[in-house]
Amino acid sequence: MSFLNYSTREINFKIVYYGPGLSGKTTNIKTIYEKVKADSKGKLVSLATETERTLFFDFFPLDLGTVKGYKVKFHLYTVPGQIYYSSSRKLIMKGVDGIVFVADSQRERFEANIESINDMLQNLADYNIEFDNLPYVLQLNKRDLPNITPVNEMIEALRRKEEPVVEAMALKGDGVVETLKSISKLIMVDVKRKLK
Repeated sequence: MSFLNYSTREINFKIVYYGPGLSGKTTNIKTIYEKVKADSKGKLVSLATETERTLFFDFFPLDLGTVKGYKVKFHLYTVPGQIYYSSSRKLIMKGVDGIVFVADSQRERFEANIESINDMLQNLADYNIEFDNLPYVLQLNKRDLPNITPVNEMIEALRRKEEPVVEAMALKGDGVVETLKSISKLIMVDVKRKLK
């Protein structure tokens, strides 16, 4: 799924931040964008309609180096979370190399998380992408808010395959970089395994 650019000697990986509406996907991307050095990132692009927003940017993670002489470049995307944007979400999933599922910890959003994970799994199945072999991280966001679901309940309901789980407060920046490092590491392990 990764894309090799022979002329620039880059391997491009696509990471999608998935989750229900207002779970913190955009906040994650914006926080990462602010933390990445200017000379290591492209422009932050917002593909917005009247009622939906998708963010995208690419960057070179400085500490990951090269793979077989190629520089590594990540492209980060968010999907619109509202359930009626299913076709947009599906399109963004095409060619994905890794997914971060951003779950909303608020009790009243519990069912929305489950709906969104099921939607994600269906979109992967529609592209014949094997979820079991896909780098994947579960982020439990908004842990600083009142009326949140306990971590163990969220893990029991949302965890799908022993994936890493990161607790986060994306508005404060907590857990955001850890989540990105976690998914990046899984992608690098995966690509090195495939290149052997």
